[in-house]
Amino acid sequence: MNNNQMKVTFKIWRQDHSDAQGSLKAYIVDGLSEDMSFLEALDYLNETLVLKNEKVIAFESDCREGICGQCGVFINGRAHGPHDHITTCQLHMRSFKDGDTIVVEPWRAAAFPVIKDLVVNRTAFDRIMEQGAFITAKTGTAAEANAILISKDVADSAMDVAACIGCGACVATCKNASAALFTSAKINHLNKLPQGQPEAHKRLLDMTAQMELENFGSCTFTAACEVECPAEISIRSIAEMNARYIKAKLFG
Repeated sequence: MNNNQMKVTFKIWRQDHSDAQGSLKAYIVDGLSEDMSFLEALDYLNETLVLKNEKVIAFESDCREGICGQCGVFINGRAHGPHDHITTCQLHMRSFKDGDTIVVEPWRAAAFPVIKDLVVNRTAFDRIMEQGAFITAKTGTAAEANAILISKDVADSAMDVAACIGCGACVATCKNASAALFTSAKINHLNKLPQGQPEAHKRLLDMTAQMELENFGSCTFTAACEVECPAEISIRSIAEMNARYIKAKLFG
């Protein structure tokens, strides 16, 4: 076989709908290039299934540049695959060896029910966002750039958590399926900035309350979420959210 060509066995979770019984199904795929992205390899597999008149594998993707957060799956027991801090679409087949067996599963969390195959319903995140991940500001002419002074430390800290792409890897990799890292990032991004101060307490209380309603588990600070987060968001974000919670309860 050409050094750049690979033959692998994919074991992929197949499930017709949320109420169906799912199972892993094996597919031997030959002729893959080590330079293919992981999603391109799944595309290639789907093309072979089309030619056989078999059902294609449902999986999510959009930007394929590590920006949108749509492509997340478990690969050999790890969120997004064998490397830290990347998305599934940034993973390449050269991360595996010719002859490998690669197990691909959807996110596993009660709050993320399977829709079909590798696609899960992550609208729980949307409902958390709806509770306060915005600011109320007058519309009209944009303010002059220097009108609101923000120190570089504050701006950098806000941008660090704003990098969250909502992929759900933090939930999927957490033994309790906690959404604390995601929720804290969305809260702290705005609560750190002057523009977010008018609703700061209400934002924190409303978004954490919705998080609890969505059947996510509790955070126990094992930091698995931090390891798998493509944006490298620290669990310090969770600590900051928790520290401000009592103040928000008192003054919110």
